[in-house]
Amino acid sequence: MPVIDYRHVDIHIDSKIILEDVTFALEQGEFAYILGAVGSGKSSLLKTLYGEVDIERGDAVVLEDFNLLKLKNKRLQQLRKKLGIVFQDFQLLTDRSVYDNLDFVLRCTGWKSFDDRKERINQVLELVGLPDKGYKHPHELSGGEQQRIAIARAILNRPAILLADEPTGNLDNETGDYIMSLLHGISRTEGMAVLMVTHNEHWLSRYPATVYRCEKKRFVKLV
Repeated sequence: MPVIDYRHVDIHIDSKIILEDVTFALEQGEFAYILGAVGSGKSSLLKTLYGEVDIERGDAVVLEDFNLLKLKNKRLQQLRKKLGIVFQDFQLLTDRSVYDNLDFVLRCTGWKSFDDRKERINQVLELVGLPDKGYKHPHELSGGEQQRIAIARAILNRPAILLADEPTGNLDNETGDYIMSLLHGISRTEGMAVLMVTHNEHWLSRYPATVYRCEKKRFVKLV
């Protein structure tokens, strides 16, 4: 079973049609890009996956067990714990250290043991190549380092799906290349499906994967 299964989905915001008849599936460990112009519906589609934008009609199932058209609030919170989300602007807590940013997420998602939290934080910092940055505050890090911490935060709970909304949008090409390599590596080694919104088509040739495009209110598979 795919981890995301959309069939003939319509997405409206304030009675305006954003996308219609969206049909696609994402398998475990698969990496996929979503391309499209500004305002074409890329981010809105991503937001339907974690319940920030409603689905008007169709069938939409995530992780086999979550029907997005019928989710009550408690079930929505359960789903969100199984998703990792990376944004363009990092959204780190600026008044806390890197370690405390990550520990905050773990405590909020039910990790009771201090030793277990510490071990997991060390694991994800190692995975993103920043094992010695836990004591730093976000303003002491470069943009690329902040995004790597944001990725570490997103994968703390070993999500089955990682959603990335323009994760290289605020980064220079060299730093963006490192982030792309990191995301593809995590997808392979952790068996994590990654759905990434991007406007940078350069990544498609350097890091090949499934490609979709939002255009004229449609969602089209290119590769």
